[in-house]
Amino acid sequence: MENPLLLFPQLNISASKDKPYYKVTKSAIKEEPHKASKPGSVSPEEAVKWGESFDKLLSEKAGLDAFTKFLKTEFSEENIEFWIACEDYKKSKNAHELLPKAKTIFETFIQKDAPKEVNLDFHTKEVTSQSMGQPLRSTFDAAQSTVYRLMEQDSYPRFLRSAPYLGLLQARPAARAPLRRRSRSFTVSDFKGVRPDLTVW
Repeated sequence: MENPLLLFPQLNISASKDKPYYKVTKSAIKEEPHKASKPGSVSPEEAVKWGESFDKLLSEKAGLDAFTKFLKTEFSEENIEFWIACEDYKKSKNAHELLPKAKTIFETFIQKDAPKEVNLDFHTKEVTSQSMGQPLRSTFDAAQSTVYRLMEQDSYPRFLRSAPYLGLLQARPAARAPLRRRSRSFTVSDFKGVRPDLTVW
């Protein structure tokens, strides 16, 4: 009896599913990687819009993905992960979802010595902590706003000066045209007087 051959599509297992915040953020970012990772999927025109405001950058999936990758190079990705978790938290459909999600976010990003602790002032941390008993959709608003401003004033300007972002701005079709012309002329001159085996083509 033959054993059936099972084929599986390539799976992306790079996400850290063992970390508690993954459960909170997965629904918000699950569509990110495949869209933004394709070469040339971001046009210079799109990239220009990211430079208009921090809000426009975060409102587009490719922009959010590019900014997240940049923060990883600075070892400060906990800020954007917290922001994404808060966005997902506010989309909770009922009160029963709020408590476990709030507990996960608090333990991952806010409490003292949390594995992904974000930089919050004492007052904001205290107000957030006090609302954990009966969390509301607005429980993390103050903390999220603080982290948003931190990224907007600190990380965002550096992102706009980074090599990956500047590279997106310069990836214009006109810049690739000379390469195609040289390629054709080279092919013609290269095969003058030569009889290649065209069957390989």
